[in-house]
Amino acid sequence: MAMTKAEAAKLTQDLLLRGVIETIIKESQLLQLLPFMEVTGTAVTYNREATLPAATFYDIGDTWTEATPTFATVTAALKIMGGDADVDNFLQATYADPNDLEAEVIASRSRAVAQKFLDAFYNGDTAVDAKAFDGLTKATPAGQTITAGANGGALTLDLMDQVIDLVKPGKPDALLISKRTRRKLSSLRRASGNLLEVDVDQFGQRALFYDGIPLVVDEFVSDTQTKGSSGAVCSSVYCVKFGQGVGVMGLEHDGIQVERVGELETKDATRTRVKWYAAIAVFRDQGVARLEGILP
Repeated sequence: MAMTKAEAAKLTQDLLLRGVIETIIKESQLLQLLPFMEVTGTAVTYNREATLPAATFYDIGDTWTEATPTFATVTAALKIMGGDADVDNFLQATYADPNDLEAEVIASRSRAVAQKFLDAFYNGDTAVDAKAFDGLTKATPAGQTITAGANGGALTLDLMDQVIDLVKPGKPDALLISKRTRRKLSSLRRASGNLLEVDVDQFGQRALFYDGIPLVVDEFVSDTQTKGSSGAVCSSVYCVKFGQGVGVMGLEHDGIQVERVGELETKDATRTRVKWYAAIAVFRDQGVARLEGILP
């Protein structure tokens, strides 16, 4: 069953694990929205829909012909992320509240794990790091990518509308952007006589919307991408639908795990391991689109 990390936290009875999950989802609004599918085994192979079967009109008595959709077979392998959190036994014994010290150390490691996933979600490239997974920058199909210019270009509202229209059916579930792009988008809307809408999202948080589509502002959307001769100064807007069969989903096995490794031999400390077997999948070509080459 697919569920978001926010939903998983509610169903977790282990208080330590619940705290780790809640810490992780606070790192980005994306982790509050992204559904995860449980994977049995080390990878999942799926058929990504490329084109729909053609339909046509018929007269009475016509011979009907069969039409077949086209698919691309894709394999997404789970990757291992994690880190160890060591708590010094002396500090643990002398700290005013030992539980607070342990919680702080584990929370710090949990944030690092979340940030590793988020960075890979956008920027992961197995050609650069075989231990990572491919992120949206690489996984977005070429036919679903719009460029602001051969050597980069300025963001415009027309370009925003074009990339949104590539996601079908209906509107995207979210627009994933950097803080710099958010500032530019706000400026463009003000200049056009409109403002970005502000409303309360499903989590009770105040959020920005562009034409009714939630804006997820994420610091891991890079502002240092290269397009042509522009140098490493460009950014992207990612338009996504979330869900199996319609767009982007997270993949994982057994969710986020917290293990008590125990006392260490080489130093006076106790170790806790936070690990996550995870990746992402794009289940449908038209479930994701990217506007690339946005100059400052």
